Formats: sequence, C-alpha cells, structure tokens
Amino acid sequence: MAFINTGRNEAVQGLRKGNSFYIVLLTLVAALGGLLFGYDTAVVNGAEEALGKYFVLPKPDDFSLLTSSLINQYRWLLVIVLIIVAIIICVQMIKLLGKNKGLIVSIILLAALIIWSYFFVAAAIPTNADGINILQNTANSIKGFVLASALIGCIIGGALAGTISKNWGRKSGLYIAALSFLISAIGAWKPEAFNFFGVLPVYSFVIYRIIGGLGVGVASMISPMYIAEIAPAKIRGKLVSFNQFAIIFGMLIIYFVNYIIAGKGDEQWLTTEGWRWMFFSGVIPAVIFFVLLFLVPETPRYLAMKGKDDKALKVLAKIGGKDEAQSVLLSIKSTLHETNSPWLSYGSLLIIVGVLLSVFQQFVGINVVLYYAGNIFRNMGSSTDSSLLQTIIVGIVNLLFTVIAIFTVDKFGRKPLMIIGSVGMAASMMAIGFLFYSQNLGIAALIFMLIYTAAFALSWGPVCWVLLAEIFPNSIRGALSIAVAAQWIANWVVSFTFPVMNDNVALTNQFHHGFAYWIYGVMAVLSALFIWKLVPETKGKSLEEIESVWK
Repeated sequence: MAFINTGRNEAVQGLRKGNSFYIVLLTLVAALGGLLFGYDTAVVNGAEEALGKYFVLPKPDDFSLLTSSLINQYRWLLVIVLIIVAIIICVQMIKLLGKNKGLIVSIILLAALIIWSYFFVAAAIPTNADGINILQNTANSIKGFVLASALIGCIIGGALAGTISKNWGRKSGLYIAALSFLISAIGAWKPEAFNFFGVLPVYSFVIYRIIGGLGVGVASMISPMYIAEIAPAKIRGKLVSFNQFAIIFGMLIIYFVNYIIAGKGDEQWLTTEGWRWMFFSGVIPAVIFFVLLFLVPETPRYLAMKGKDDKALKVLAKIGGKDEAQSVLLSIKSTLHETNSPWLSYGSLLIIVGVLLSVFQQFVGINVVLYYAGNIFRNMGSSTDSSLLQTIIVGIVNLLFTVIAIFTVDKFGRKPLMIIGSVGMAASMMAIGFLFYSQNLGIAALIFMLIYTAAFALSWGPVCWVLLAEIFPNSIRGALSIAVAAQWIANWVVSFTFPVMNDNVALTNQFHHGFAYWIYGVMAVLSALFIWKLVPETKGKSLEEIESVWK
C-alpha cells in the first residue's frame, strides 16, 4: 500500500533522492507500535509462575482450589470470546464470499457454536473423585486461557484494523493502539482495584489483557502498513522489516525489565507485587508512543483516498521532494478507482496464501518459545532467576538474527530465507522433542532452542510481515485483515493449547514434555513446502509488478 504505487521510474528515482532522514524518523515512530506489540505480548513470560500463585490457579495435581465460581466464570468468558471470534470470522466470510454464500456459512458456524456453548456452560462440575480427568483438563485450560488472554484482543484488533485504517486513518489507528496499551498496563497492574466487570480478580486481569491485545492487533497491521506507505520500493523490505526488529526489541526490553524486577525481592514478593510492576512498566513506552504520534503526518495514500490532495502533496514533498510530489500523487490517484474491488478479484489463491503465511508463522511454535521460555527452561531444571536469564539470551539471539534478516531480505530474496528458516526450525524442534523425550536435557537443549530462535528470526519473523505487506494489491488491501485475524487466531490456538499439551499428565508420562515440540517441527516442514510451491518471490518488484503476478 506504499505511496510508490507507480510504474513511473522517474517518480521512484525522485523518492530515492528524497528526505531519507525524515522517512527513517517516520519509520521509527510507527515502529514503536511494533515495540509495544513485543513488549505487551512477552511480558507474561516473566510473570507466568507468579500469576498462577497469586490468583491461585489450580495445579495439575491439586484440584482443591478449582472452585465453582472459577470454573463457571471461565466457561462464560470462554463462550463470549469464542462468539466474538466467530462473529469476526463471519464478517470476513461475508466480505470474502458475498452476502448469500457468506451468510449461509456464518449461520451454520454460529448455530453450531451456540449449541456447543449451551452444553459447555450447563455441564455439571464433577467432584475430585468422579471427574479427575475433566478437572485436570479444566485446570490446564484455565491456565492457558489466562496466560493467552491478550491474544483474544489481538484477534479482535487485527480484524478491526482494516476498518479503522480505512475509515479513520492510519495515524488514528496508531492512537487507538497506544491508548489500549496504556489502559491495559494500568488495569493489569491493579486488576482488583479497577475491577468494574463484576468478575473474579483473575478475570478482571484477563479483560485488561484483552484490551492490551486489541492494541497489539491494531498495531500489528497498521504499523507495517504506515511504513509501507511512506517507504520507497528500493528499501521497502528493510523499512517494513524494521517493524519486526522493533517487535523483537520490545520483547528483549521486557525480558530485561522482568529480570531486574524479579531481582528486587524474593519469591513471595514476586508473587504478591513483582508481577504487577512488570505489567505497569508498559505505561512508559505507551505514553512515549502516544506523544510522538502528534509529530507524524497521515500517510499520503490515505490523504489521497479521502480527497485531501493538498495535504498529500505537502507530505509527499517533505518525503520525496517538491519536484516529484505531483507525479507521485497522480500515480497514487490512478490506482484509487479500484479501492473497493471484491476481495476475490484476484482469485482465491491470493487469500489462501495470505492466510497460510499467517497460520504457519504461528504453528511453527515461535510464540511458545517467546511467551513460555521461562516455563520451558524450568522444565529443563533451571531456577526462576536462571530461566529468566536464559530467556534474555533467547531474546538477544532473536534480535541479532532479525537484524541480519533486515539487511538480507532485499538481497537474497524472500523465498530462500523463508525455506532456510523452516528447515532450521524443523530440525531444532525435532531435536528438542527428542531431548525431552529421552530426558537428556542440558546445554544441548538450550543450543537447539537458540538455533530455532535464530532460524525464525532470520525468516518467518520479519519476512512474513514483508510478504503480507506486499502481496495484497491496493484494490483489495482490506483483505489483509483476513490474514492478520488468521494470524492472531492461530497465535491464540498455539498459546492456549501449549499448557494443555505440556501439562497433560498422560502426555507427560509418555513423552516427558516432548510431544508439543514434535508437532511444531512437523508444521515447520509443511511451511517449507508451502513457501516452495505457492508463494511468489517479490524481491525488487514494485507493488504493481507484484499485483500483475496475481492477475
């Protein structure tokens, strides 16, 4: 959706000679949305164990604390969440398939969900004696629900981001994201004091995490969109990749913050107060982001779409120079007549590719590593302090290889990096699974974890977002919201199910925590085949040239 949507070489050349410093500044501000994305989603890594103790989440081998209120409110909240997600999917189906077919699919989906919800909510709560397996699965599900709650908001925010960016603007969307981060950081800090929802404190915490997730979902789409719309084609890959760098940098910052906060007191202090300050620390970057947004303009493409040509010209002149501003504006306006095309105008393959890019990015298991690294290292036998320190090492490796990807994505191309990354992740996950299975943990498990992280950071981390920003033609750019929503749904599924698989007594007895990693390894193999067979190379191509591939 970059404003360089033109085949005019002279216009592109003019932008290359434009105000590079100003373009970089705009990129840095927009990328703060990515930084908060990483910060907000990874903060739970250091607080996971403390949250379980403070909110008295049931352990797999102790169900005495699994109260009826805890179960009933969990059931209702889960049903509400699933209905919201189903409505989002239905809206996307109607936009994709049209009113007739879309409504039929939507009615069937909602009817099935309502029937399931009735039996799920009405189900009797078993006693310890007659329902041990059900209680165990419920305990694991509640834990996964609480820890992955922010991702529910991410799904909602990702689905709404297209509408927000189209009707209110890219800049307004980033304002919404900043406010969501701020409210979430304050609410999660004191969920009892700010409990206006009539639920248990643990679920008040969940609601505030969902609000923060909404900001993440909005930023996940609009931050790279903003950057793509102000970036020249020659360096668009680098600049859009910088958003991924910001995400990883945000994760690394919160890893350090968590480690520092955890060192301020003992385990008891961390359980009662320490985790609160981990979440409240997000107030600082949220306020900085909100203030800096006053200093950046709306993107030229959005201004042109709204008929504000004079304002678009001023921004274009500041970015690329006055000589070329008019010709670039004309090129932008020449593409606007197609902005309301049906989402299937380029066939279903484009939509499938966009959705599968998003799904595979999550199904390879990266966010299990990023969100649950502390838990994984504790399963390897590390103490709380050691696990947080090892998490920092994972974050540093993630950051370093993301930088390498930024400087190679426009040189080696998208497909080679993606395939190499998939192979590296598949080998690493398989190895980690076998190490857990054989109970031969130690330095080898950490090494393979780092290799896996490096492989992802070099490929599917930044390059997936580059491809998503590039492959959707201007006329159906709104369809990108399907891919973004699919990504967050897949992220939630993986993050929600990992504790269920990892803490399941039967799976643990049989595979010693190795089962989940084999699943992610298989997904990595499938992701390599998908890139090889279905995804086109976009290196060095203008957005119009990429569009012609689908035509």
